[in-house]
Amino acid sequence: MSMMFRGVRGATTVNSNTADAILAATKELLRAMIDANDIKEDFVASVVFTTTPDLTAVYPAKAARELGWGRTALLGCQEMDVPGGLAHCIRILIHWNTTKTLDEIQHVFLHDAVRLRPDLYTQGTPNNSHQ
Repeated sequence: MSMMFRGVRGATTVNSNTADAILAATKELLRAMIDANDIKEDFVASVVFTTTPDLTAVYPAKAARELGWGRTALLGCQEMDVPGGLAHCIRILIHWNTTKTLDEIQHVFLHDAVRLRPDLYTQGTPNNSHQ
């Protein structure tokens, strides 16, 4: 199969608006996404990091730099403040070139963010996601 340009999503939550909590959670999520999809930086075009408006202590993209991703284009954005939305949430969207089909991509949702995609979760057992 030839290379395709794909996106993989991930999300997690933190308990507090501190730099340490945000960076630790972002690293955990990014590592899980990389491991689940065998992502290599050389094939990554860009990564978008978002946080809910209640997370302001640090840019989560700093976590990718601390993990050694120094050549990839990174962008941080703030999510809309939607009433009833999931609080203290960090989301990541990685755009990369891969031979994986859409069905082979493993989107990763950790902690309370599992609620964002219950369709990818069946009775506590991961189905195209990780907890």
